[in-house]
Amino acid sequence: MKLVWTILLFCFLARQIVCGQTLPGGGGDTNYNNAPLQTWSFANPVNWTNDAGYPPISFANLSHSYLGNGQSMVLDTNVPAWLNYNVIETNGTKNLTVNTGSIAFWFAPDWSSTNLGGFGPQEWGRLFEAGAYTTNSNYGWWSLYVDSGGNNLYFSAQTNDDSGNYTTYLSAPISWKTNYFHFIALTYSSTNTSLYIDGGLVTNGAAMTVWPGTNVLANGFYLGSDNSGTFQGHGMFNDLATYNYTLNGDTVGTIYNNDWIDYVLNPLNAPYMSPIQSAPSEPSYTNDTFDAISGHGNLIFSGYASSCYDGTNSYNVWLTNVTTSVEGNGTINATFTIEGGAPGIPFDVFANSALSFGTNGVPWAWMGQGYQCQTYMLTNLPANANCFLILGTPQDTSGFGLTDAYELLVAKMNPDGPQTDSYGVPYAWYAQNGLSMQSATQDPDQDGLLNYQEYEYGSKPTVSEGFGIWVSDPGGTTSIP
Repeated sequence: MKLVWTILLFCFLARQIVCGQTLPGGGGDTNYNNAPLQTWSFANPVNWTNDAGYPPISFANLSHSYLGNGQSMVLDTNVPAWLNYNVIETNGTKNLTVNTGSIAFWFAPDWSSTNLGGFGPQEWGRLFEAGAYTTNSNYGWWSLYVDSGGNNLYFSAQTNDDSGNYTTYLSAPISWKTNYFHFIALTYSSTNTSLYIDGGLVTNGAAMTVWPGTNVLANGFYLGSDNSGTFQGHGMFNDLATYNYTLNGDTVGTIYNNDWIDYVLNPLNAPYMSPIQSAPSEPSYTNDTFDAISGHGNLIFSGYASSCYDGTNSYNVWLTNVTTSVEGNGTINATFTIEGGAPGIPFDVFANSALSFGTNGVPWAWMGQGYQCQTYMLTNLPANANCFLILGTPQDTSGFGLTDAYELLVAKMNPDGPQTDSYGVPYAWYAQNGLSMQSATQDPDQDGLLNYQEYEYGSKPTVSEGFGIWVSDPGGTTSIP
């Protein structure tokens, strides 16, 4: 029986630790007991009524998903799609106020931000909007939206008095990945605007001074697109709530802490909601073989153990002296000692927010390599999830550069199975370069060479070599087609 890792796990449910803390706020009323104006759980994907039973004005080309908390509304097509509700119902019930109030909802994009190597929504994607943007403000507009690369979130508005009055109240950088839910809360009033993401304040903005008039608001508001259904946010929406007062930071934090477990720990969401990312690697080469994943990664050396035991062999290794602490910013620091094993052998440390195994389980993150009888610290672990640690042994059945533990936990591969793809590219090469192991025909650096071609010609798949890569010598000949 193979011993590819040894387990000693620590777990903290940080939600229980940090809920008693006061989250930073951006001002706002303290109407803790006031109910929202309206809520939308999207439990009715046929008629799309809100939770009070009010139907939309119109909708087109919507879908639904069981990701999120129950069913999510999905607006993500290459044809016009929209979901349009009344601002005020015919009986006088208000669904939205645009001069003073708050909106809060969960959103998961079907895209990743370009700053994470994705493509973004590839248009100015609307998340929440009333009215319509015009170059001369002759109509009126009120919108929370992302840029085409998915790297920034904006809140802007226009009047409808032909004055050209246009205001971007606030903006904030984002780095979002596909199908990962985020909690977004926007507050606005005559004193300031504030944006919260995942329970924390990210920015404050200017006071509300312009917004659409009543004739524009009579046409309702749109969720996930503009009024033509073309500028789409491209993603899933869930648990939307509107308020006629400004939520403060404590209230936003309370809502997030009450709801996050339905998203983070929902088994359907788990593959997308693991907040722990792999550390940078420092691959080492020896003759014709290499370690595809190696180096200290995120591990911070903290000293040597005062007493330490050798293992019965290099594979008999464990974690001990595990301690955790909550830092001022709400993140977690963890300290531990590697014991057992044998001297001079690097052992991989893996982390995950879910105790998950199997090819369809949540991938683990590689944290770095440590050595016997040494103490290490991991900082800035997420405060909104569990954390489990596992030690991996150096066993590499295939000899292709990935340990069995890495293949099973991170790559979700069979160590006894194929080690190259259909193009002959070793999976270890993809891991070494931080690429998906299914990305042979992608060109992330946009230099004209696909990943499998970069491997064949020995070039860097994440660094654009430009035109020079096509010319191999001063004479102008080339070996690259």
